[in-house]
Amino acid sequence: MAKLTKKQKNLAELDREKLYSVDEALATLRQFKSKFDETVEVAMNLGVDPRHADQMVRGMVSLPSGTGKEVKVAVFARGDNADKALAAGADKVGAEDLMEDMQAGNLDYDRVIATPDMMGVVGRLGKVLGPKGLMPNPKLGTVTPNVEQAVKDAKGGQVEFRVEKMGIIHSGIGKLSFKDDDLKANFKALTEAVVKAKPSGAKGKYVKKISLTSSMGPGLKVDLGEVEGA
Repeated sequence: MAKLTKKQKNLAELDREKLYSVDEALATLRQFKSKFDETVEVAMNLGVDPRHADQMVRGMVSLPSGTGKEVKVAVFARGDNADKALAAGADKVGAEDLMEDMQAGNLDYDRVIATPDMMGVVGRLGKVLGPKGLMPNPKLGTVTPNVEQAVKDAKGGQVEFRVEKMGIIHSGIGKLSFKDDDLKANFKALTEAVVKAKPSGAKGKYVKKISLTSSMGPGLKVDLGEVEGA
């Protein structure tokens, strides 16, 4: 029988039912950190059935401490708006040429933004961008005349959250190398945004469970008392 490593032994001894404060959870995750800079992730189990339109939970939130990752942004715009998007740091800006590039399979982007006048072009990419969750959407601020600000927001730590089929939202809130206060600020911003986005069709308890984990670390249950309105 293979001998367990110290890390594996410590993992086996963890109380999986314990409710942690955010401070305790972060301290525990740091005990199991790997050699690379892991992403800290939040999972929120919600009392919704996203198959029903009035129970869909989706939105954008700006993480005050950033995400710790480089975000690649493509923008559909012409003229002055194209120039503003490039100046704001967009990785790729175009119109029909960008559409053709995406149709050819070049979709290495984290966010796609468009000005309203470009939606006739972008609309042809529904089957390409839709499955990847990249389709620009006015409700999320990714269809906007102010592409300059949208690019800055995307590059500066704004993330999208969206409930999955099983009623769970997953989102990264930074890197394990971040200071505790920075990760806690991001945790607070995300969880408050999800609570605020409670849909009209949600019945009973909305936030059922929250856990914190890192890329290679254990999943730790967080005390719901840590989240205002949960």
